[in-house]
Amino acid sequence: MKTCKFNVTGMTCAACQANVTKAANKLDGTKKADVNLLSGTLTVTFDEERLTEKDYIDAVNSIGYGASLFGENKKNNLKTQWEERKKNEFENTASMKKRLALSAVFLVVLMYVAMGHMVGLPLPHFLHGTENALLNAVVQLLLTLPVMVINRRFFISGFKGLVKRAANMDSLVALGSSASFLYGIFAIAMMAKATTDGNLQILRHYSHQLYFESSAMILTLVTVGKFLETRSKGKTSDALGKLVELSPKTANVIRNGVEFTVDAEDINVGDTLIIRPGERIAVDGTVLNGNGFVDQSAVTGESLPVEKTVGDEIISATLNKNGTFTMTASRVGENTTLSQIITLVDEAGSSKAPIARLADKVSGIFVPAVMIISAITFIVWLLFGKDFENALSFAVTVLVISCPCALGLATPVAIMAGTGKAAENGILIKSAEALEALGSVDKIVLDKTGTVTSGEMSVSDIFVSDKSLSEKEFLKICSALEKGSEHPLANAVRKRGEGLDIPEVTDFEVFEGKGISGDINCVKYFAGNKRFLKENSIDFSVVEDKINQYSSQGKTPLIFCKEKKVIGIIAVSDTIREDSLKAIEAFKKMGKKTVMLTGDNKSAAEFVGRTAGIDEIYAELLPKDKETAIRTLQKKGEKIAFIGDGINDAPALMRADVGIAIGAGTDIAIDAADIVLIKSSLSDGAKAVELSKSVMRNIKMNLFWAFFYNVLGIPLAAGVLYPAFALRLTPMIGSAAMSLSSLCVVTNALRLRFFKSKYIKEENKKTVTDNSPVTEEKGKNIMEKVIKVEGMMCPRCEAHVVKALTTIDGVESATASHEENVARVVLTKEVADDVLIKAIVEEGYEASI
Repeated sequence: MKTCKFNVTGMTCAACQANVTKAANKLDGTKKADVNLLSGTLTVTFDEERLTEKDYIDAVNSIGYGASLFGENKKNNLKTQWEERKKNEFENTASMKKRLALSAVFLVVLMYVAMGHMVGLPLPHFLHGTENALLNAVVQLLLTLPVMVINRRFFISGFKGLVKRAANMDSLVALGSSASFLYGIFAIAMMAKATTDGNLQILRHYSHQLYFESSAMILTLVTVGKFLETRSKGKTSDALGKLVELSPKTANVIRNGVEFTVDAEDINVGDTLIIRPGERIAVDGTVLNGNGFVDQSAVTGESLPVEKTVGDEIISATLNKNGTFTMTASRVGENTTLSQIITLVDEAGSSKAPIARLADKVSGIFVPAVMIISAITFIVWLLFGKDFENALSFAVTVLVISCPCALGLATPVAIMAGTGKAAENGILIKSAEALEALGSVDKIVLDKTGTVTSGEMSVSDIFVSDKSLSEKEFLKICSALEKGSEHPLANAVRKRGEGLDIPEVTDFEVFEGKGISGDINCVKYFAGNKRFLKENSIDFSVVEDKINQYSSQGKTPLIFCKEKKVIGIIAVSDTIREDSLKAIEAFKKMGKKTVMLTGDNKSAAEFVGRTAGIDEIYAELLPKDKETAIRTLQKKGEKIAFIGDGINDAPALMRADVGIAIGAGTDIAIDAADIVLIKSSLSDGAKAVELSKSVMRNIKMNLFWAFFYNVLGIPLAAGVLYPAFALRLTPMIGSAAMSLSSLCVVTNALRLRFFKSKYIKEENKKTVTDNSPVTEEKGKNIMEKVIKVEGMMCPRCEAHVVKALTTIDGVESATASHEENVARVVLTKEVADDVLIKAIVEEGYEASI
């Protein structure tokens, strides 16, 4: 099977979308076809032994639309494709704006000639009165023709669709406008005959039955709606555009000891890049030399810059705030983190949620149904004794008020806005199906290690039973013993003892799964579990209660002994993340039950579960047992979302209705998941659920109003209220209402751009407006100052200012903006204003505070 994407031109409504989908699915060998009205694309999965890309292009072209392979004749570069797409959108919008302006000019003159006398406006003498009625009608005809020519695409697309039996919204507009225009022609013919016959009564009658202004008004108002709709639709993909714009076009590469600038797409794996302050990073890689503070907020959503030193991973599209370092490129081109994010967001926005199938089914029969209703309306009014003109007016109004556009846009605009907003928050949603399913899950199933907990062991408790030792002396002994061990528990002890004067250990031995031993100053020491102590005939009864206490709390007690005497215990545990507690609380507020699956022992699992407030706990599970547990829950009729990070979580991620991978997890877990949390924060999982519910609520609202509009509008247009209340809609009102309905749907979807979680509070990002202490961190008083800087012209100037400021003692970090003409410094101690100003002035800029 092969999957290909095509650009499709000429689609204007849900009926067009249904026609293209039907044409693609008709080809024998098509497994799946998705058409996105918003982005104008067709994505197909097909048997490449039976079909080719050309078959789909021909199939789409044959029903009156245009098709071409996505990214054809261009560099395989997401940024290039995006820029081309935005260029086409701009050109289309500009063309539509020009059409609208010209149409409006002719329409205003036409309305003046046709209806000016009704509101007391003076007409030229040669157009006024019954004797000049024929000339007046001909002038209206001549003013209507340019509007029809300017908007000829409605007629070309609409009538081509009718001929190919693939009617669309343009067909309705073309029929409505043409019917009004042709009746105007008929009226002119009757007026000409009446003039020849000298029948002033017939002449006067038909002079009031001209529908040229309706014909022109329909076209102009629909164009107004299309223009506003196009502008609004562009905003739904703003988040994707912002991601694309993050990718720098060039980078500084060192090859054979020489530095030069290359295009970002020409960087190769293994190249050495030099990153200076103020530069955005083009590819993924690892720090080779130096260090810097990197702002990752655009990709991960983290509010504070992260320090990067030798060996640390670097993410593409992040911004180096200060410090200079070199890095080795590990992932380039479409393999970079940014490119993968853009691809996922674009694919998710282009995919189709199951809820959209209802609109698709309706859209496939909508236009033919409206045409039948219009014909029935015309015939019924004639049968009820109405004259031809009135019957035609009702029929035309039915045609132009119907709006398959609103139905077609209801889902994709909300999906695009929702996935874009998720990406801004560091949440990658791979498909619309996952986005829809997530909000309706019954239970959130969580892996323990690395998901609920940090996944890194740390010392939680130190208990010294030998009263002759201080805690510091005891920790020195423990750190010395664990120095030679590679066990994760030993690493936690060593970290706790960093900075202490550690004694030397001799005759060090490791006893796998039990413990270690070694000599310190010719004295034998042991460390391990109860089994190890028993084997060495060491009595630990004096600390047994403490051991049991730590074990019941899910901690691992390491017992340290001097010769045959226990001297103390260090408890090591995998700590619960603070954001996990917030997330689990948020899940509960949203009415979701939480379940934890872990391979850890039962006591540790139960302690973590109780502390975190998890509803159900399953412990001591093998990888296959996790998948079985998910399946068991699903057999009870429950929808399950599973959040995990390890290789052993991949089967469960695949089995769950929605699989969510922690971003810091393994590639296998991320590949198996439907959603990826880039920041590795469980809180983002709660945000994703909340966002899913908001998106689905928005889609349902859009679909309701789209259906309600047509259910209400079509009968009104047909005149059901006219006999009782003399209430009717004219073709002009109908066309205006149709345009407004599409605009309302798009505007409603745009509200998702302002989504904020009700349950997960955002970190306070302080905007510094005064030069005062703003935070305290690790006992340090952190102060931010804002300095006005004149003379900066470009990012290179910003880099000079940042470099000058960061060399000052007491400046922890600095940023500069040539657009705002300011520099901001973060201070760890008081630095005089004149010192900061002097550093900037010496670089050739003017500064003041």
